[in-house]
Formats: sequence, structure tokens, C-alpha cells
Amino acid sequence: MRNPFNRNAASPSLERLRDLSLFVDLSQSELRLVDTLMHQRTYLANEVIFDEGEEGHAIYIVLDGEVAITRQVQGETSEIARLGVGTFFGELALLDGAPRSADARAVRESKLAVFFREDFLELLDTHGRIASKIARQLARHIGSRMREMALAVGAHQHL
Repeated sequence: MRNPFNRNAASPSLERLRDLSLFVDLSQSELRLVDTLMHQRTYLANEVIFDEGEEGHAIYIVLDGEVAITRQVQGETSEIARLGVGTFFGELALLDGAPRSADARAVRESKLAVFFREDFLELLDTHGRIASKIARQLARHIGSRMREMALAVGAHQHL
């Protein structure tokens, strides 16, 4: 059993956050600070996490369970991705709060860590170095995703 008075003891979510590329550059004390800003939410199977078109307020990290990212295409639901433990989604909300480009639903009961945009912006004001490390990894992640999409589109154009 974890001793709640031991400041060095890692929470279960902290252990999982440590393995995410988003937080790879953070020291243990920086990661501990970010962990205090995380909110845990549990979603039932088939429960909506967010709908396409909603304003983005947070990034979500899958701690347990599975999440489907879907879009409506010509009146039918099309699954874009299925995400499991150790993945994150909704990351653009940290940067711009623009409307969501897809739906997110729990495939089965899932536990998610939620990092709200407001908390990230406050982190920028109070701990700029930590926030910049996260933003740098976020930019790398988004850049990688854009390259993958460009390659996929380019491959289809040649078929």
C-alpha cells in the first residue's frame, strides 16, 4: 500500500505519465508538479468523451481501457483510430481550444487523465520551462502526425 505521506512515492498515474513521449523531457520533480494538475475521469463503455464540433478544453491520456476516435463521413461513423493505455488524444486543445475535429468515445470502461488547457496556460505563466518542454514534445508529435498524413495522401495519389 502506498504511503500518502511519502512525497517521493509515485502515484499510479505518475508512473504512466513518465512513459509518455509528451513528458519525456521532464525531471521527476517537474513531472510530479504536472501530475498535480491532472484530473482523473472514468468513462463507461460507449460513453462520449467529446463530440466533433465541441470546443476543445483538454488533452486526454489513456490510463486504463480503450478509446475510439471517429468521424461522421457521408452519414456513417468511420473509425479513425483506436487508442489504448499510454496514448493521448485531443492534444490540439492545449494550443488553441478550436472545435474538435472528431468524436471520442470509450470502447470499454476507461480511466483517463485529463490535462485542461487552463491548467496548461497557468503552467506557462508560473513554470514556463516545464510548459515549454511539454510544448516542444507536443510540436514534435503534431509534426510527426502531419508527416504521416502527408505520406499517406502522397501514396494514394500515386495509386
